[in-house]
Amino acid sequence: MKEDFFKYQAQTTPFPLAMEVKKAKGSYIYDTNGKKYLDFVAGVSACSLGHRHPAVVKAVKKQLDTYLHVMVYGEYIQKPAIKLTKLISSLLPAPLEKTYLTNSGTEAIEGSLKLARRVTGRSEIIAAKYAYHGNTMGSLSVMGYEERKQAFRPLIPDVRFITFNNEVDIHKITTKTAGVILETIQGGAGFIQPKDNYLAKVKKRCEEVGALLILDEIQPGIGRTGKMFGFQNYDVVPDIVVTGKGLGGGLPVGAFTASSVHMDLLKENPMLGHITTFGGNPVIAASCHATLKTIIKKNLMQKALEKEQLFRQLLVHPKIKEVRGVGLMLVIMLESPEEVTDLVMKCQEKGLILFFLLFEKRAVRITPPLTISKNEIKEGSEIILNVLNTK
Repeated sequence: MKEDFFKYQAQTTPFPLAMEVKKAKGSYIYDTNGKKYLDFVAGVSACSLGHRHPAVVKAVKKQLDTYLHVMVYGEYIQKPAIKLTKLISSLLPAPLEKTYLTNSGTEAIEGSLKLARRVTGRSEIIAAKYAYHGNTMGSLSVMGYEERKQAFRPLIPDVRFITFNNEVDIHKITTKTAGVILETIQGGAGFIQPKDNYLAKVKKRCEEVGALLILDEIQPGIGRTGKMFGFQNYDVVPDIVVTGKGLGGGLPVGAFTASSVHMDLLKENPMLGHITTFGGNPVIAASCHATLKTIIKKNLMQKALEKEQLFRQLLVHPKIKEVRGVGLMLVIMLESPEEVTDLVMKCQEKGLILFFLLFEKRAVRITPPLTISKNEIKEGSEIILNVLNTK
């Protein structure tokens, strides 16, 4: 299988981890040799309820017996999508009410950028340095990391960059600006949280000049930071919120939500202002709905904060310079990229899955399922400490 993997499946790096997966359940992934791995990554924050959670599997199987894809998005009334979007609306503050369902986070970013231009009639987009919002052309254009962009230029014009948490840069938002897009917590940059009411100050500036604030919640959203949406920690309400990853319960999804007044502009002038064939797929919508209901029912948001404290108590070592993040969106900071690679690879050998960040090479990702148990946290943390002790 490994030979065919390299021969037929397109690769993203010259050195993939190349674990041969046989099955996954709960907090564990099993390879074809029968070895089990404790998963501290959750598919890069995507498997909120772990692998094959019973509520998700039940919802998917039920929908499989009813209907699959029947029509392009927005034409037919399909119960799973209606239930999901209604639930999302109930979890968000006003005026965030209407949701457009997509196939992935990056597609939702594309839709949000288009909506900002449609609402304002302006073209300029402002993003943050070291931002990551996806890899399609529009999302790539608002990525704040030139090394990953230069091979694909020219990109979307009229994009400017500011420094996250730099209040002086806020004044670069002007009456020419259609939208400001920020990650609520910068992911690839090293899990950088906003400080000193930064997001609220950006929103105030947007209101002053008539621009829209887009917050990318693809990583921090869906309960991972102790709130259903990360921005709820920071006393701000965006004009557009983008979700994905953890919303799907292990299936591919994206969504962007705005006020009805704004979202309805995509219906006309022109009609079909944003379209997708498979967005709102009924099977995936059923999985999303089950995921959200379970997070709420099982109080997993509050438990994420309790588990964060356990991680912080356990992950104390001279080689760990800092633990960054909030809830179960954490990284441990080491001295060098070489130490990071060594830790990730040796932990995998010992049955623990860790992973890297895109831009901050001294960081080790710890984003386990929200359902991870305290005993599993202790088990994985012990592996990390033992590897650090033997390096």
